Order: sequence, then structure tokens, then C-alpha cells
Amino acid sequence: MSNIGLQLYSIKELTSADFLGTLKKVKEIGYEGVEFAGYFNTPATELKKALDDLNLKAAGSHLGYGELCRNLDSLIEYNKEIGSPYIICPYIKFETADEYKKAAEEFNRIGEKCKAAGIQFGYHNHAHEFEKIGDKYIMDILAENTDPDFVHVELDTYWVAYAGLDTVEFLKKYGKRCSLIHFKDMNDPESKKDTEIGKGIVNFDEIARVCKELGTSWYIVEQEYFEIPLLQSIEESCRFMKNLLK
Repeated sequence: MSNIGLQLYSIKELTSADFLGTLKKVKEIGYEGVEFAGYFNTPATELKKALDDLNLKAAGSHLGYGELCRNLDSLIEYNKEIGSPYIICPYIKFETADEYKKAAEEFNRIGEKCKAAGIQFGYHNHAHEFEKIGDKYIMDILAENTDPDFVHVELDTYWVAYAGLDTVEFLKKYGKRCSLIHFKDMNDPESKKDTEIGKGIVNFDEIARVCKELGTSWYIVEQEYFEIPLLQSIEESCRFMKNLLK
């Protein structure tokens, strides 16, 4: 079975108050790994020890575009130290195709350096990447102008649905570049609020089937809008994911 992880931004209120203590709770709920959204000034050696003690894996790290451009070497070293296999840029937004092509060049540079260090670089989408500039989706502009070996695609199921499109179509288009994926559900097409995995309208059965065919290595739960307590919510999503992928 592929690994089930939690994007820690989902529970940022808890991690910001007690980072390492929250990691313990995530492990106790049943997650096999975590995708970081900040390290809260924790030294890499201390974080690595905490992960090892908990038998919790680093699934990857979300790191901002500007930070990646400015501090790539130190970020790579930190991620090597904690055993993180992925560095993901979570967001960029520009106005023109040329600006996205320039960002793609930077992604190639970042990805090549990550690859040399044994880490895979990738990009995580929101909804705007599935708008078109001319006749092309922005996501396709980024994909076509990056080296598949250096830049993978962390598709976010919620944001693809938010854009009114089908995640499966893009999984098939980007293929084995989809080495990790954000499982995130949408309540309904009107409110467009996210919810616990399996409670909404996203067709996760078909998405999981295609991911298994592609060899997706990490299935990462993410949620930002909550109507029930955070830990109860991520536990419900974890339970659904385990049943889905067993």
C-alpha cells in the first residue's frame, strides 16, 4: 500500500503551538508521514530525531518560490537531514505565458539541483493554473517547459475540481510525474468548501485507481475549512484513505 501522509498546513493552529507534540498526535491517528509547511525554527537534527522516535516519515516539504530561489542549498541540506524525499513549490502566480516560462526555467534549475542531492522537486497547483492563457492551461505551460525528470506534479484534487475539471484527465496527461498527490475533497459545487475526504463530491475511487497504475508514492491529505475539531477531522480522512487504498 502506498503511504498516506498529512499536509501539516491542515492543522497549522496546532503545529504553531506545539510542533513536535502535534507530530506525535498525527502518528497516533494513523498517518505514515507528514508533508511540512514550515519547521518552526526546529533544527534539522532535532526534527529528524523526533521523526525517528515516532517512526513517522517525512513525505516532503512545501517551500515558497522566493525562498527556493534565494536559499536553495540550505533548504536541500535541511531536507536531506530530515530524510525528506520531496521539495514542493506550493504556489506561483503571474500574468503572462512568458513569466510562467521564466518560472519554468527556474524550476528546472531548482529541480536539477534537488535531483543531484537525491531529492525530487515538484509543483503543487491551485485553481488558477487551470485557467488558460491563449489556448493553453497555465499548468500545461509549466509542464511543457520543464524537464519531467526534474519537475514533478503534485496535483491537488480539490483545486482541479474547483476549476471545474477532472483530476483523472490530468493524472493521465502528466503520468508518472504525479509521484505524489493531494487528496482534498469538495463539499458541493455551490459552496466550494473543502471537507473530510470521502464526504464530498470528488471521485476518489477512480483517482486512486489511476494513481496506483502510475505508482504514486504519497497520498497526502489536506484540508483548510473545518466544521468539526481538527484532530477528529484528520482522523476521519485517514480512516477513509486506509479503506480506499487497502
